[in-house]
Amino acid sequence: MQSDIGLIGLAVMGQNLALNIADHGFAISVYNRTTAKTDEFVKENPKTPGKLTGCPTMKDFAASLKKPRKAIILVKAGAPTDAVINELAAVFEAGDIIIDGGNALWTDTIRRERELKAKGLRFIGSGVSGGEEGARFGPSLMPGGDAAAWAELKPIWEAVAAKVDATTGVELTGATPGKPIKGGVPCVAHIGPDGAGHYVKMVHNGIEYGDMQMICEAYDLMRGLLGMTPDEIGTTFEEWNQGDLNSFLIEITAKVLKQKDPETGRPLVDVILDTAGQKGTGKWTSANALDMGVAAPTIAEAVFARCLSAVKEERVAAAKALRGPKRAMTNPDKAKIIAQIRDALYCSKICSYAQGFQLMREAQNEYKWKLHFGEIAQIWRGGCIIRARFLQKITEAFGKKPRLANLLLDPYFKKTVKKAQKNWRKVIALAVKHGIPVPTLGSALSYFDSYRTEDLPQNLLQGQRDFFGAHTYERKDKPRGEFFHIDWPDPKRPQIKA
Repeated sequence: MQSDIGLIGLAVMGQNLALNIADHGFAISVYNRTTAKTDEFVKENPKTPGKLTGCPTMKDFAASLKKPRKAIILVKAGAPTDAVINELAAVFEAGDIIIDGGNALWTDTIRRERELKAKGLRFIGSGVSGGEEGARFGPSLMPGGDAAAWAELKPIWEAVAAKVDATTGVELTGATPGKPIKGGVPCVAHIGPDGAGHYVKMVHNGIEYGDMQMICEAYDLMRGLLGMTPDEIGTTFEEWNQGDLNSFLIEITAKVLKQKDPETGRPLVDVILDTAGQKGTGKWTSANALDMGVAAPTIAEAVFARCLSAVKEERVAAAKALRGPKRAMTNPDKAKIIAQIRDALYCSKICSYAQGFQLMREAQNEYKWKLHFGEIAQIWRGGCIIRARFLQKITEAFGKKPRLANLLLDPYFKKTVKKAQKNWRKVIALAVKHGIPVPTLGSALSYFDSYRTEDLPQNLLQGQRDFFGAHTYERKDKPRGEFFHIDWPDPKRPQIKA
């Protein structure tokens, strides 16, 4: 019997996604560069609902698949992915479908689709979010590429995706090996052509960077200002997870803070070195925002925060050389300040997501995609790392106004920020007063203030540019698109229309 689909790359993500597919009754063939790993994986999983077939060679892998063949690639992004695609293309036939499920740069996906199309092959670049657990029991899936190819992959992708309740948008949980979730709305949709799926996954990861850093700053404020223990802060996050801040990241933050180190019995967070790694997707998002001319300072600051964390030895030396104010407050009203920090976190989160969605809007215009932003928020409700209750509010916002310019202009978010911004400002002021870094919480507030400011000081900046580089300027009292220049060397400094 030939398999419904194949998968190449049996690292943990690949293994878990293969088992997820098999749990839904689909026959799946698997291939790994090292045959021993393939054999071991198949041997360890003898009774999956869908047949699991190990293949020793790429040629055997291709022969094991029903036509038109469908194969998922889950290997390291970049050159390794290209190598596997080329090897697979050599044994596939016209009309077959290759699906890249890795964290590919969207421009690579555009190139790969073009190259494979010339060979008669169809290509889908699919973002896969949710980590190891999501891959096993239901990830959020963001496929982009050939629409006809998507129609053939759709039954499998909808089956294995995370599910949410059709009415509430709450994720359906409880899947176990061999017993997947039945019913619900699948967290998958065809994002758009060529690189759209991987682009949206990149922005998802950029938002994830912002979310994580904002949470860390909230933790640092409670620790530094209020002297709270990790366990106390963990309890606070548990309480926050019952309200508007309900999310996967808030949930796991509470668990991390309450975890004890197996070696010392101390809070685990106190023995983890404060240097954060990164795989590059946050950097891609920030660089693309700069290329597109879209303000995404909160996402960028989250990347820079990781960069600063990496220079541990320099920071240790700087801590002795550069003195600042005392971090701790004297006799603080803990409950009041915790509530203020909560408001600052929620408002900053809204701004971070607003930046991400503005970036996707600009990419849509640049690449001639038709992105459905409410649908994107919906498929992020389950399975993915940034799954959160408030994504339902984003879905509703774009449902009411598909061309919404900025999330901050939606009535719900506008009302929320109006109500909470006083506390937000107090928290940033406290952080500055006590020398506690808040790069994302602070940049989010500056973004909010800049966005709501009718007259920014860039009028002076443009005057400076005109002075040293004759870059010209527009006038407030003239139509947009008319440019002027002052002849600065001339003592009379006449204005010249450019």
